[in-house]
Amino acid sequence: MEASGAPVLSTPAEHIFEAPVAVTEAGSTLSDEQLYVQYEIRRTVEEIRGGKWKRIALQFPDDMLVDAPRVAENLKKDLKKEKKKTEAANKDATVEGVTASVAKVGIEEEQEVDVARQGEVSRENEEEHMTILGDTSYGACCVDEVAAEHCSAEVVVHYGRSCLSPTARLPVIYVFTTKPLDLDVAVSTFKTTYPDLEEKVVLMADIPFQHHVSELQRKLKDEGYANVFETSILHNPSSPLPNRTVPEEVQSNPEALKDFSVFHISDPPSSLLLTLSSRVSRVHIFPTGNAASARALQTNTSAALRRRYALLTKVATAPIIGILINTLSVKNYMTALQHCQDIIAAAGKKSYTFVVGKLNAAKIANFSEVEGWVVIGCWESSLIESSDFYRPIVTPFELEMAMTDDKERVWGGEWVSDFGALLARDTKKKIEVDGDGSAAIEGEAQAEKEGDDPYADASSDDEPPEFDLRTGKYVSHSRPMGRAKKTSKPATESTAASQPAAAPKPSSSLVQRAKGDIASINGALSPGAEYLRSKRTWQGLGSDYTVEYERDENGKIRGAAMEEGRAGVARGYAVANEKEG
Repeated sequence: MEASGAPVLSTPAEHIFEAPVAVTEAGSTLSDEQLYVQYEIRRTVEEIRGGKWKRIALQFPDDMLVDAPRVAENLKKDLKKEKKKTEAANKDATVEGVTASVAKVGIEEEQEVDVARQGEVSRENEEEHMTILGDTSYGACCVDEVAAEHCSAEVVVHYGRSCLSPTARLPVIYVFTTKPLDLDVAVSTFKTTYPDLEEKVVLMADIPFQHHVSELQRKLKDEGYANVFETSILHNPSSPLPNRTVPEEVQSNPEALKDFSVFHISDPPSSLLLTLSSRVSRVHIFPTGNAASARALQTNTSAALRRRYALLTKVATAPIIGILINTLSVKNYMTALQHCQDIIAAAGKKSYTFVVGKLNAAKIANFSEVEGWVVIGCWESSLIESSDFYRPIVTPFELEMAMTDDKERVWGGEWVSDFGALLARDTKKKIEVDGDGSAAIEGEAQAEKEGDDPYADASSDDEPPEFDLRTGKYVSHSRPMGRAKKTSKPATESTAASQPAAAPKPSSSLVQRAKGDIASINGALSPGAEYLRSKRTWQGLGSDYTVEYERDENGKIRGAAMEEGRAGVARGYAVANEKEG
């Protein structure tokens, strides 16, 4: 072939400032029918129409974004079809309803009824607006209410696997999508793993494979297995089997779950494995990547639990603990934040709260004064398993264990992933102790009998030494805020009336330095400010020089005279009162 003209080797000048057009190499590979079934278009349309939502946010994980435009178009098309059917069906009913309303109400009220119906019709005729949420603020498993509220969405349609954590503000339509599974291979693998037909087994699956559980249980029942329990999805991360139903005998006695084994389809998240480690007899995982040669693998979480306990003991001696907010949509996350702050303060340590979006090692490394972190997020994202972070990162449950005194810390291997379970447990304790007041009085009497903490009012120098259990080294700055002071008994009405109010004691939260100066903010010790002043070599732009101003004889700043600046473009400035050479 002969070229008809010279090849274009450069971009024309008039196209320099035009935005480049993105070219996708691979598009959606699903047919229209597969797309309709995979993303449950019909059910989604029915729920949107039932909720009368007009602004819808569609949240896709990264691997499903390629199908997002087609899904949105199909939803719009089917919503228009349903709207036309509804208008045709309700046309006669609307006329009859207006006639009946006019007959019942007076002429003055007729106008109000007409205005109300016009508002309903206007809302009904409003076209649905779809917004595709591409990049999530935190994890893909959580509903991104932050991004949805930015586009004023009334409902979120969440696609793909989900942690099913309860949301705080917006309603959610979950579309889990489905993935194929070779049931014959699964049955043969189950028979090899559990040769005893009487063994108690719980069938679980990752959410995209959950729809196969019922058919698998039926096939196993035909093979002679009588004690195989089929789980179903439950929106409750605090359940003994997170987000799954449990056998009837376990509902009344959670300890009975230890008699069951778990046959899990597809790789579960690490948080689920650690949660099940102390609740069931054993866990076998049926991989779905290569089903032809699949075999169930028995999990062993001993190494993971030892690693988590090592991080826990390291956080126990950290003087400054950072609280990472890894969600803004999970219900009660603010209550969990306050709970963690109270635990840290009671241990005499300092806490700082951070909201950094998606976590990575570079973000955490910016705060070198923080020696330990706790993540408040969904029950899956709270567990950070990575060697990239040079500071320990724990969950709220592990924080509770770390802040317990060394003499009282007893861990039997239990691991709790959902902070909602911790809050419910603490609430139950408060009700049991302070419900009728009698238990609280008995507790105070017992405390008086045994005597108060001898170090409660002592200075930090008189406290017993603390050692890092991992290294054996002495830690001299584990409690920068001092021990929590015990509150006195509340005075009764008669005592308060007869005795004048005592003057408040001066705050002892400040620690005096050897030179007599202290690093404090609003009258309280700030370890972060102390670290910034004494250890950081770079403290921000402009911190390495001092701005000096010209001053007159009275000490006031002398302003500079107004001058005409440069004009033109960067390739050739024109300075005032200068001729171009």
